[in-house]
Amino acid sequence: MVDSTVPGDRTQRLRPHDPRMLGDYELLGRLGEGGMGTVYLARPRNGTALVAVKVVRLDLADDDEFRRRFRSEVQRARQVPPFCTAEVLDADPEHEQPYLVVEYVDGPTLAEVVEQRGPLTSANLHSVAIGVATALTAIHGAGVIHRDLKPRNVLLAPGSPKVIDFGIARAMTATSGNTRPDQMVGTVAYMAPERFDTDADTPITPAADVFAWGSVVTYAGTGKTPFYADSPAATAARILTQPPRLHELSRPLRGLVAHALEKDPANRPSARELLDLLISGERPAATAAALADQPDLRAAAAEAQAVTGYAIPAKAMAGTATAPTLNIPPGLVGYDENSIVTVPISSPPAETEVTGGTEPPPRPGRRWLLPLTVSVLAAALIAGLVILGLVIRGPAAPRDGAAGADDAAPTSDDPVLGRPMITDALDREAYWKPSEQAGEGRCDFIDGRLTAHRDTDGLYKCRGPADEITGDVTVDVDTRVETPLSCAGIWLRFLKTQGYLVRICERNVYLGVHRGDDVRPRRTFVLTDPIQLDTAVRIRLRITGETLTISRDGTEIGSARLTEPDLQTGKVVLGVFDEREAPPTAPYQVSFGNLRIWDH
Repeated sequence: MVDSTVPGDRTQRLRPHDPRMLGDYELLGRLGEGGMGTVYLARPRNGTALVAVKVVRLDLADDDEFRRRFRSEVQRARQVPPFCTAEVLDADPEHEQPYLVVEYVDGPTLAEVVEQRGPLTSANLHSVAIGVATALTAIHGAGVIHRDLKPRNVLLAPGSPKVIDFGIARAMTATSGNTRPDQMVGTVAYMAPERFDTDADTPITPAADVFAWGSVVTYAGTGKTPFYADSPAATAARILTQPPRLHELSRPLRGLVAHALEKDPANRPSARELLDLLISGERPAATAAALADQPDLRAAAAEAQAVTGYAIPAKAMAGTATAPTLNIPPGLVGYDENSIVTVPISSPPAETEVTGGTEPPPRPGRRWLLPLTVSVLAAALIAGLVILGLVIRGPAAPRDGAAGADDAAPTSDDPVLGRPMITDALDREAYWKPSEQAGEGRCDFIDGRLTAHRDTDGLYKCRGPADEITGDVTVDVDTRVETPLSCAGIWLRFLKTQGYLVRICERNVYLGVHRGDDVRPRRTFVLTDPIQLDTAVRIRLRITGETLTISRDGTEIGSARLTEPDLQTGKVVLGVFDEREAPPTAPYQVSFGNLRIWDH
């Protein structure tokens, strides 16, 4: 019999062959059964808090490779902080039947709620979106990938949603028995395009979880997945080749979900960026309604933002520019798009091969010969005139009438980039000039450095050269964070009121898009070695094509795709910003020195 003191609606009686004790845990009833094995409701021998114990199937338990992977995955999953996640409490990979102990969450799954009551209301949908993004931020911040995020793995518990079954999906994949090494297991409707790649070496990255987030939110808000079709094979084909159906979602959530469902994993936001945009998006009223009377969810989101911000560099998430080819096998099994199905990775092509995607078509090929010849001749002519001018007139005066700017700092050439376009020691007025705006901020030269200061939270841009650079650019500058929660701002391709903004903070580096009064984060890089206050670091920002690479003291921090089509040209700007995720404090102050800029 099930103990009458435990929740009974979701618990079944133990069966005759079920164990009554497992290690230090007394089993009280069955919570469910799945591909891994059986999930039991249990109570620790010397405790009262209920837990869920997941017991591995016997055929998996006999596999040494499985046990090794299970042990490794569980160890990593235990590092995930409990921010909207079911905490991993214990495990015994060496038991006759390995088991995992997790926090028991008394609540229905998201799938059950939608099936029984229909799509969520706007406020509840926003709450679920925030909760799942918070969980993924925590999971990814611990270096773990969920791999099977779906509505049945989201529990709507009192206080906040809880994501379960994270991090051990790979360990649950059998290495013998019914699942072979040339197969993958997943829930088709929530699988990212790259997971259908016929190249078995293609790694699963956090970007796949972000794609699943978009599908989960769509299902929660509409009752249908964004690529729903009549069969798993047809759903997979739509995932690869068609845009998502999002017309029933309200804005601005629709735009964020569309961003998460990009075909190319490198174009998707990170989980941290999703969370940032959900909390401080276009409609603050929606966030307020979603977090109203939910202090647990509000606290979990704030903790995830403050402690576990994480993003994978674009190169680590890189996928093909177009969707991978899917050879839909005749034997693809499953009853609906939500079924967990087994897809042979290396199967013979079916009669119909589905290829392509919704990415923009490649740019037309260029006729290079004539333009190249003209360019070479023009370059030779210009070079000759420049050399002649230097011989006749000596060193050129700095632009904007800044006397002596080129003498203010060493003009050493870079072995790769050559001679800088602008060199400024930033120790006195030259290319950059003092400026001040009452109530906003000021920039001045203090102790031989360009210092940017604000008395209140917000941003302030220093007055610098008006040179507009189109295309590739590299910026090298000594950067110092001088007060807590301050960030050095470096704007790229900034024109009038918009451009890219890189914030260099003590613990994080942020890439955002600045438009008017709005700065929206696009990528967050966590610094494993935080920047010390009043300690200069050499920051290099290099745009090559559509990729921005950020380095610190010669070591790459990460890279990101620049995807805004209207931000192709503009100025380099220096200034100060606050750590937006932190509580307000003042003053904010940073400083810069020894700047070099190349256009290349």
